[in-house]
Amino acid sequence: MNSEKSILEANNLQVKRGGVPVLNISYLGIPEGKVLCFIGPNGAGKSSLLLALSCLLKLFRGEIIFRGKRVGSNYTIFDYRRNLSMVFQEPLLFDTTVFENVAAGLRIRGVKQDEVKRVVEEYLERFGICHLANRSARRLSGGEAQRTSLARAFAIRPEIIFLDEPFSSLDPPTRESLMGDLELILRATKTTGIMATHDQMEALRLSDQIAVMNEGKIIQIGSPTEVMNHPVNEFVASFVGTETILTGKVIKRDTGTFSVSVAGRDIEAVGDASPGESVILCIRPENVTISTGSSKEITSARNVFSSVVKRIIPSGTFYKVELDCGFPLVTYVTNNAREDLSMHEGMDVTASFKATAIHVIRKKLLSSSGD
Repeated sequence: MNSEKSILEANNLQVKRGGVPVLNISYLGIPEGKVLCFIGPNGAGKSSLLLALSCLLKLFRGEIIFRGKRVGSNYTIFDYRRNLSMVFQEPLLFDTTVFENVAAGLRIRGVKQDEVKRVVEEYLERFGICHLANRSARRLSGGEAQRTSLARAFAIRPEIIFLDEPFSSLDPPTRESLMGDLELILRATKTTGIMATHDQMEALRLSDQIAVMNEGKIIQIGSPTEVMNHPVNEFVASFVGTETILTGKVIKRDTGTFSVSVAGRDIEAVGDASPGESVILCIRPENVTISTGSSKEITSARNVFSSVVKRIIPSGTFYKVELDCGFPLVTYVTNNAREDLSMHEGMDVTASFKATAIHVIRKKLLSSSGD
């Protein structure tokens, strides 16, 4: 994955269920002290990979290596799992108080009572639940229960914490608050984190590395910036929020740039491709600008097109705008920008984007990408 020392590695990992392969990972290395997020659609294999890496799911073949030792061979699964914590989507709490839930892992490990009290109080404070210490776990809200689950997981000071969709059942304000606390604690404790999520915004916020999964394989792995801005194929591009994905043919090549014909329009991109070659152009919505002017003098961008607003879709704090430029193009605008432009469906506008803002996938290179 990179040159950093890996705390955990997986080689030739395969898991089968009912005789059908559900995971097939040739190699995965996870740097110590970093956070890796697996993202992908439902059924991509994210949770199965977490369970396999934590030895909660039996391997059909392959090996897991923790700090250079093969788990199950020269390092027992029991010893390995004592270094891990696992947090699931639904908190699995004991029918006792919050304090005793957070203390459970420490008591199992034979930690002395004074130390148990000190550590539990530390993590109750870190997760903002000191006031709940004596409350029954059965009387907690969803957010309180997940905070308790996380406090218990961190209290044993794990070397690796596995997080399986930990925020998916929470309402947005609770999710935002808890995500912020988790982010701070992961950085403060330098705990290696491995998380599964289908939410790209969670992954962007928490991770040092993102691995995009589909059909039990890792399709691309890299830094959030690399994966978001340089997807290896159409699947990754569409999953990480590249709203405009166009297929065209190269018609001209210049020094450092080339032109692509898409639906009869010429689009200029930076890079190297040969005339006659089929390519895929990926354009993120935040890189597209719209205005009511029609002259190319209004922008320094190489690509300027007369467009028609087809749809305006509310999307949280902004609006998603679908344009028809002869080819489909998507951009985002704020509410203020929408009002300033008096934007409405059917309106004529000018859309522009820079040649440097286009990520090009050369079709003949797709076969070299994979897990």
